[in-house]
Amino acid sequence: MKHYIKHHPWHIVEEGFDPHLNRVSESLFSIGNGRMGQRANFEETYSGEMHQGTYVAGVYYPDKTRVGWWKNGYPEYFAKVLNAPSWIGIHIKIAGKELDLATAKIENFRRVLDMKQGLLHRSFTATLPGGKKVAVDAKRFCSMADGEIGAIRYEVTPLNFSAKASIRLTVDADVVNKDSNYDEKFWEPVSEEAKSGRAIVTAQTKKTFFHVCTGMTYSISSGGKQDKVKPKVSKKPQYADNVVEVSLRKGTATTIEKYAVVLSSENHPKAKLTAVAAKKLEKALATGFDKLFANHVAVWSHKWDECDISIEGDIAAQQGIRFNIFQLMQTYTGEDERLNIGPKGFTGEKYGGSTYWDTEAYCLPFYLGTSDPKVARNLLVYRYKHLPKAIENARKLGFTEGAAFYPFVTMNGEECHNEWEITFEEIHRTSAMAYAMRDYIDYTGDRDYLVSHGLEVLIGISRFWTQRVNWSKEKNSYVILGVTGPNEYENNVNNNWYTNYLAAWTLRFTLESLDYVRKKDHKKYEALAKKLNFHDARETGTWKEIVAKMYYGKDEKRGILLQQDGFLDKELLTVNDLKPADRPINQKWSWDRILRSCFIKQADVLQGLYLFEQDFDQESIRRNFDFYEPMTVHESSLSPCVHAILASKLGYEAKAYEMYLRTARLDLDDYNNDTEDGCHITSMAGTWLSVVKGFGGMRVIDGMLHFHPFIPKQWNSYSFRLEFRGRVIKIQVTKDHVKTILEHGEPVEIVVNGSKKQLSTSSKG
Repeated sequence: MKHYIKHHPWHIVEEGFDPHLNRVSESLFSIGNGRMGQRANFEETYSGEMHQGTYVAGVYYPDKTRVGWWKNGYPEYFAKVLNAPSWIGIHIKIAGKELDLATAKIENFRRVLDMKQGLLHRSFTATLPGGKKVAVDAKRFCSMADGEIGAIRYEVTPLNFSAKASIRLTVDADVVNKDSNYDEKFWEPVSEEAKSGRAIVTAQTKKTFFHVCTGMTYSISSGGKQDKVKPKVSKKPQYADNVVEVSLRKGTATTIEKYAVVLSSENHPKAKLTAVAAKKLEKALATGFDKLFANHVAVWSHKWDECDISIEGDIAAQQGIRFNIFQLMQTYTGEDERLNIGPKGFTGEKYGGSTYWDTEAYCLPFYLGTSDPKVARNLLVYRYKHLPKAIENARKLGFTEGAAFYPFVTMNGEECHNEWEITFEEIHRTSAMAYAMRDYIDYTGDRDYLVSHGLEVLIGISRFWTQRVNWSKEKNSYVILGVTGPNEYENNVNNNWYTNYLAAWTLRFTLESLDYVRKKDHKKYEALAKKLNFHDARETGTWKEIVAKMYYGKDEKRGILLQQDGFLDKELLTVNDLKPADRPINQKWSWDRILRSCFIKQADVLQGLYLFEQDFDQESIRRNFDFYEPMTVHESSLSPCVHAILASKLGYEAKAYEMYLRTARLDLDDYNNDTEDGCHITSMAGTWLSVVKGFGGMRVIDGMLHFHPFIPKQWNSYSFRLEFRGRVIKIQVTKDHVKTILEHGEPVEIVVNGSKKQLSTSSKG
């Protein structure tokens, strides 16, 4: 782990510059606004170790699948989140010497991410070769008020000299993905424009032909007075700039304010991109940095009012939860149903794709509790619109009759992940769509989503499970063979308990949903049955039989559910038996050794007990937790939060707090030595779940909110808000009191520690 980030309730703070940590910091200090974002690269030249990264939502490239041995059914491509044209460049030469933090002597370096205001702020002093010393103060944001605008205020103050300086302000589309096969570049030139005070570059992606238009304009002032500059302009394919000569005066700040627009052909006609960019640049320049920033901060203020979690007495825990919430909110705003939540957001391109099952299992509950219901609904509609592709994915693998198999990784609904043991065996993910519907309906009460969208998806998924199970004469049960469960340190196993249970539950939920839609809107049901060629009696009869006769492995002696057939044949060790030098095992052990071990990457059986806890008694959950948790290495970002929630339920308060810190500070402290590739955005929702469902004990039961709170001994108090069916409810927990307040909406009845409470805005709970 790394512990160089200073603790602060609202800021991420790095003091002192260590080039070996720069890529980690680039991830941690990333900024975005739901439409675009970027890693915390420097504006000025940096020739040291770095990972340049700018990203535009919804823009991707279908890179060639690269495998040693082709198998039928492999996706033809691996969809990559694209490293997009960069707009931040402010390259400075002072008396002919480049300002480069890799070659200069750096002092007083400080990088701050102000999460309350969505501002990246960096300052330092640099002594260039030859002895000239400058102070730099740089502020940057991607506007939450206008998702196509970004701005920089960059101040340079000479401390021991006066001299001429050259400032080169760039737009650069000649970029490359870190993970591109064969070092291929994915952008092609469309147009470049370089005029006095402005540069605009439009580039298109190969194959997918997305157009991204990136433009910049600027102003320069010295000592508070606007400079009249006559720039030299230049352009070449995929690049344009302005170069300005200025006189730096000792002790006087020269301020560059750079404004950028990033437009996508997803939102504007291709033929009009340059004209729209020019108009928006003109408006941004006229508005000015301070007003643009004030508008941006106002949006963040509203968002924090909705979703903040306050923790008193534990700054590390407070910083962790706000960092996770901040990254989630700047990654996905819910305003565009075409978009989803990438596993790295705007912090890196590792993993590729826009959508994993993480969205449904982890992120959707966060947005349900912190946003307007339409945000979560848009996540469901996203999957509904991908249903034809899910059916196509299943067809490629030999499934028929409208069976739907949702992808493990996707940008447009088509499977684009190419690791066999994941892509074709981790099949539980297709039912995450069904569970998300149930979660959404329970929370919002919007059962009519089943009528308009949901049932069609459920029928497709249920048809998949009908064909994926097979009858075992030996077990006199239906079994599911050749799978990978949530624990990816096991491949090609039989009867993974979680997969079997989730499949049968999906069939039950589909049967219940059929009954509801028939009664609610029989004409809609008849039309849908005709559209899908649905044979009610035959298909539902099969589903009922599978539900009744599904096989579940158990160990009666221990009273536990078996993760899969043969699990108890392993040498049953615990994580405490591992040497520190062996951790993380995914970076230290061979895959052969991992597969033969008992060690679990993330919650598997426990994932099922978390999702379906109402189906199991407390002691059953306890026995399984006590057996499986000690074997879990938590080398998936999705793991600690599930364990925190279950530990909270079981009264294991120390373990719950340990797991909370691990999920909250997973990236900040680089637990798994992989933050340099980007932050784990989708799992960050698990941090919120750890507090709200874990420590707060929040559940929705029969349409009513229930709470069973406790407070970690390290904390003095904590509080959170929930948006629930048109109400805003605040929960405050101290060492000796639980306070519930209805801040907005009609009176509502809730349950706290088993007792019903009536809340209204005129009374305090």
